[in-house]
Amino acid sequence: MEILTFTNDAQNKGRKMSQSGARNWLDFWNGDTPIYANERHKRQHYELIARDLAPHIPSGASEVLDYGCGEALYAPRLARDRGCLLLFDAAQHVRKKLRVRFGEEAGVRVLEDGALKDVAAGSLDLIVANSLIQYIPPGELSDLLDLWKGKLKPDGWLLLADIPAPQGRSQAREAFDDAIALLRFGWSGGFFLAALASLLRLFFSDYRRLRREAGFFRYSASELESVLREQGFEGRPLSRNIGHNQNRLAFAARKIQSSAIAETSRP
Repeated sequence: MEILTFTNDAQNKGRKMSQSGARNWLDFWNGDTPIYANERHKRQHYELIARDLAPHIPSGASEVLDYGCGEALYAPRLARDRGCLLLFDAAQHVRKKLRVRFGEEAGVRVLEDGALKDVAAGSLDLIVANSLIQYIPPGELSDLLDLWKGKLKPDGWLLLADIPAPQGRSQAREAFDDAIALLRFGWSGGFFLAALASLLRLFFSDYRRLRREAGFFRYSASELESVLREQGFEGRPLSRNIGHNQNRLAFAARKIQSSAIAETSRP
């Protein structure tokens, strides 16, 4: 199983990746994926995300965007007493589920494809991208960071989470660690056997092929910090990832103010 590691030296190569890779990932998430072992796993997965996200969401009348949200079962819980929660996922099949589930939910708004351009500039308190950037070629990620930067308030936050990190591990060791993290989650959550079966299904699914052919991007903390700074953000790693897999990274970032940019650009 080949996993592509992004480094600054590989940036140009990543930017030349064809759009077919992104479409293949989109086709995968539009289908019936083997990611969740069963409904119990899915429910507990989103409950854990809700618990981990809650401390990062400003209280009061805030506006939060969850970009690449998946089924977002936690949405009503996080939207309650926290203003407006905007949900967006690139997969049309997922957005259809979101509309059915949350169409009448106060405080939750599902964005259609392309609708982010209608979100007012400088209006968002927080943008969350959880388990997303590993599927996005570096050039597209730069464009996305630039888009997000324009939508955040001057004091708004960007939260990037569940990011695979090289950490000096081999590809086989990384896959092993991810599998162990899932099995531990399954053991504590009461779906261990289902988690074991889901690993087997995933092994024989298109997921491994897509990681090789469409690209799967890993970032060290220093690499991600550099990428963020190039796009006008100042980021720092968090002590805890969002979700069950603590082998992965989470980063919080804010826009670099113009005075700080001028200061760092001096000779």
